[in-house]
Amino acid sequence: MIRSFRTWVGLALALLFCVAVSPLFAQAAKPAQAAPAAATAQAPVLLTSCGQSPGAVTVGVFLRRLQVDYDLKDIGTVKDLAAKPYKTLIIVTGSSLKGMGGAGVSIDDELSRAGALIAEARKRGITVIGAHVEGMERRAKNAAPGDNSDEMSIDAVCPKAQMLIVRKDGDEDGRFTALGKKFNIPVILYQKGLDLNGVLKTVFGK
Repeated sequence: MIRSFRTWVGLALALLFCVAVSPLFAQAAKPAQAAPAAATAQAPVLLTSCGQSPGAVTVGVFLRRLQVDYDLKDIGTVKDLAAKPYKTLIIVTGSSLKGMGGAGVSIDDELSRAGALIAEARKRGITVIGAHVEGMERRAKNAAPGDNSDEMSIDAVCPKAQMLIVRKDGDEDGRFTALGKKFNIPVILYQKGLDLNGVLKTVFGK
């Protein structure tokens, strides 16, 4: 009788042990899932371009859709940066000779302006994001023979940014991923134009 009682107790303890550890095994068996990306930028945002391409307008459309507080300044200056407690500066790279002509500026003017903005933003602790949202179409197909102003705008902004947001086809030659590795800057690549909405939603925690 005692031996039988001990047997039943042993079986009961074994059953309890199995019940206790089975959730642990089940949890361990599940594939690890990455934690959702935390917001890495905050509003309000000063949005401008380096090169007067229409890419900044595109970024603005998605910021508006996400209800991110932003101001688009075609010729954003240090004075504009000081006019409001901005938390983020987005500079969209990509030059347009037509755009610069219409604004009455040269590529040298744009490079100087972008450099001053970035220096002031860093002084104020403002997050700097470099973006290239028009793909290789802007970098190559729309460039006149001998015109390297688009690449100059990329060189002026991207190595000094804290994050790069790039449409994937604009990185066909690895231009932006190489800059990211060289200067230890996170590079977010997205596939299609509309995917920029999801990228900005994550970046701004929307």
